[in-house]
Amino acid sequence: MGFPRKSLFLLLFLILFTNLAESASDYTTLVYKGCSKETFTDPNGVYSQALSSLFGSLVSQSTKAKFFKATAGSGQSSMTGLFQCRDDLSNSDCYNCVSRLPVLSDKLCGKTTAARIQLLGCYMLYEVVGFTQISGMQILYKTCGGTNAAGRGFEERRDTAFSVMENGVVTGHGFYATSYQSLYVMGQCEGDVGDSDCGECVKSAVQRAQVECGSSISGQVYLHKCFISYSYYPNGVPGRHSSSASSSSNSYSSSSSSSGQNTGKTVAIIVGGAAGVAFLVICLMFARSLKKKRDDY
Repeated sequence: MGFPRKSLFLLLFLILFTNLAESASDYTTLVYKGCSKETFTDPNGVYSQALSSLFGSLVSQSTKAKFFKATAGSGQSSMTGLFQCRDDLSNSDCYNCVSRLPVLSDKLCGKTTAARIQLLGCYMLYEVVGFTQISGMQILYKTCGGTNAAGRGFEERRDTAFSVMENGVVTGHGFYATSYQSLYVMGQCEGDVGDSDCGECVKSAVQRAQVECGSSISGQVYLHKCFISYSYYPNGVPGRHSSSASSSSNSYSSSSSSSGQNTGKTVAIIVGGAAGVAFLVICLMFARSLKKKRDDY
């Protein structure tokens, strides 16, 4: 008797819609976790109380800020921490991203003296006061795409895009994103890093990507105080305006906010179009089924 075609198309539509909806919110995808090897003993619950208070302060601030630092507790049991959202996220998306981090931190790291949880759109870290500090240039995580770019000239175009970004994070005061010849690049520094130090941090991350990712079509490099990412789209960057090397003079607000808006519009158009086509196909299949039944009679 076979699976009804109408049900099959409906199932395919639901799968397509779900996948597109998930891709629209991939900023909550886990990138990496960093957990201290040391745990804190907490017989009186003072550390847990301080950490809970710290998380509460950070999450509440994420409704109106993209970066915030706080301290909770007192004396040796006090905790310091911060969160940062990617600057092209809206305030509601920032909150949605940050609000997931306390639960993830507890699940992935437990009661450690320090932890950092990085999602695609935001990260949060905390540490017990007195925890050993690390260099802002220390690499925390790196990943390179498994596919290499075909043809010659890719690395030259990528390096030009990197150069634009290196200048952009300085003039953009810590965040810059742009597209250049089918490449989309993004860089961001921790919110309290000065422009000059930010430029040096991003430059160091770029050098890592150049050496370790080679001709990979995508890559992400996270240092303690900054991160960069890049992706190559042979058919053009979807939903984003192309720019030339001279776009490094563009203002921060235009390069960051327009890219986020264009992505949202593109996803909405794709989802709406897919839904319309799938609905039309389902209607046609249903009408065809009715006509076949009439012919059988």
